[in-house]
This record gives sequence, C-alpha cells and structure tokens, in this order.
Amino acid sequence: MTTSDTVLVTGGSGYLATRLMTDLLLAGTPVRASIRSLDRAESVRRAVTRGGADAAGLTFAVASLTSDDGWADAAADVAGVYHLASPMIHSQDPDEVVPPARDGALRALRAAVHAGVRRVVLTSSFAAVGYSPKPVREYDESDWTATDTPGLPAYPLSKALAERAAWDFIEREGGDTELVVINPTWIAGPTLTSEARSSLQVFTAMLGGQMPLAPRQRFGIADVRDVADAHRAAMRVPEAAGKRYLVLADGPTISWLGVAQVLRAKFGSLAANAPTEEVPGDDLPPLVIHNELAKRELGLGFRPAEETIVETVESMQGVGMLG
Repeated sequence: MTTSDTVLVTGGSGYLATRLMTDLLLAGTPVRASIRSLDRAESVRRAVTRGGADAAGLTFAVASLTSDDGWADAAADVAGVYHLASPMIHSQDPDEVVPPARDGALRALRAAVHAGVRRVVLTSSFAAVGYSPKPVREYDESDWTATDTPGLPAYPLSKALAERAAWDFIEREGGDTELVVINPTWIAGPTLTSEARSSLQVFTAMLGGQMPLAPRQRFGIADVRDVADAHRAAMRVPEAAGKRYLVLADGPTISWLGVAQVLRAKFGSLAANAPTEEVPGDDLPPLVIHNELAKRELGLGFRPAEETIVETVESMQGVGMLG
C-alpha cells in the first residue's frame, strides 16, 4: 500500500492533462506527469502555472505508450493513476493506430496493478460507444462501438479496442486495482497550452478560412474543465468502480455548422472566414447522447456548449494562438 498522496497523470503535456493536473495541484494533490521526453517538462510547468497552480508540486517521469521502459518507475508509490495518454497518429491504417492505443493502456494498467494502485481512471471516448449503426441514434454507457463494423475508421476502432482490452485486463489480472472509464465526446474549452493541438486545430481551421464548407456531422461537446472534473470525481467516488461515464454538455448535440454560427455571432470579423454552409448531402439524423449517469453518480454539472465554444476561442486569443 502506498504512503504517498501523489497521483500519476499520463500524457502530461496534453490539452486535457494540463487542465486536470492544474486542478489537482490547486486542490493540494502532488502530481507526477508522464511525458515522452523531459524536453516537454518546461512547457508543462508553464501550462499549470498559467492555470494558477504552483508547479512545485509537479514532478515528471519518462514513459511512452510504445515501450515498457519507465512505466514501473512512473507508477511506483502513487495513490492513483489517471491514464490520459493517447497516440496522436493521423492515419487510417489500423495497424498504425490500434497498437499504441491498446498496448499503451495495458502498459499503464499493468504498472498500476504491479504497484498496488487502488484505482485507475482511464480516458476513453464516445468513439468507443457510438460508432455502430443503430436505427435510432441514441446512446448511453451500455452501448459499444462494434469493432467489426464495415468501414469503421481507425480512430474509433482504436478507442473501442483499447477500452475493451483495459476492462478485460482488469477482470483477468487486476487484483484489487479498480478501473473507471471516462468517455467524453469531442473536447473543447479553454486551453492552458500555447500549441494548437487536438480540437483546437478545428477552431484555427474555421477562423483561418481553411474550412470553407462545414463537414456534415453531429456530435456532443464536452468542456475540458468538465472532463477534468469527471476524472477527479471518478477517482474519488466509491460507487464509480467498474463503471464507464459519458461526459458532454446538456441539451441538443451540435453540428460543425452550428459551431461556426456561434463563432460568427460572438466574434464578428475574427470569424468572418468561418463556414456558412455544409458540404452537400442529406440532412443529419438526430443524435442523442445521455450524460445522466455522470451527473447522478459523480455529482457533476456540465457547461453549455455555446459557453465552451466561446471560451475556447477567448483562451486561444489569450495565449497568442490566433495572432
């Protein structure tokens, strides 16, 4: 049993990780961040400092999703593990995308189990829940993306296989280590980093005119602050053990054109190049994604999607990302 209050956050340089670590540090929890290279350490310190936290409570371990090296040291003597690390591979080849996602999750879990960690909170995705054909597109935590769906893109395939592998490992070899999974929809919200990665690239494309037509897609928006809160609650709430939780804003899901309309209404000339039309095609069918379980069991409330969209761009302006 650990005598430390320190928690491990994997993928420590990421958009969600910097927000979660800031919140943990502000709450007085020491954090060990796993990063692929110590070259990233200073930018991570700047990010948590930008969020108002004291970086003195932050330490680092080097570990990669694609190697066993460093994982035992990263998980040694920690009170909990947040596995946020996710491969950033822009490929449609499953052989390139699936192994780092699945094997990286297993490396983190194996290290946690061997270290006797009480609980692991793993970041999965709605992509592991809602990418299978259904007559009515309505989803909750009981739904799974079927990995044998014809034409399934590599990203949802990797998310579904990685999460399945995590649950199977815990059932087979987990011992006393508990697993909780957070399944956010598309994550947006204020950034603490100055790099346009993840969802922020969509905003730079919309505002910069690189998206003349909006892709025809409907989705949920999860505020990065709410997703971080969900991770912390998942570590804290006893009843969360062995469960998965969808996290997203209340109300109707949104389209890319809907996002562009919010940007144009709020930011005027800055959003002058945001798309005003969708790519040609049929009307989008309704999409309903339920977040009641996270609200009820984790005690969470969720920010409105419009607030998240606006505050994302305001934060990007604040860190100089939009010039």
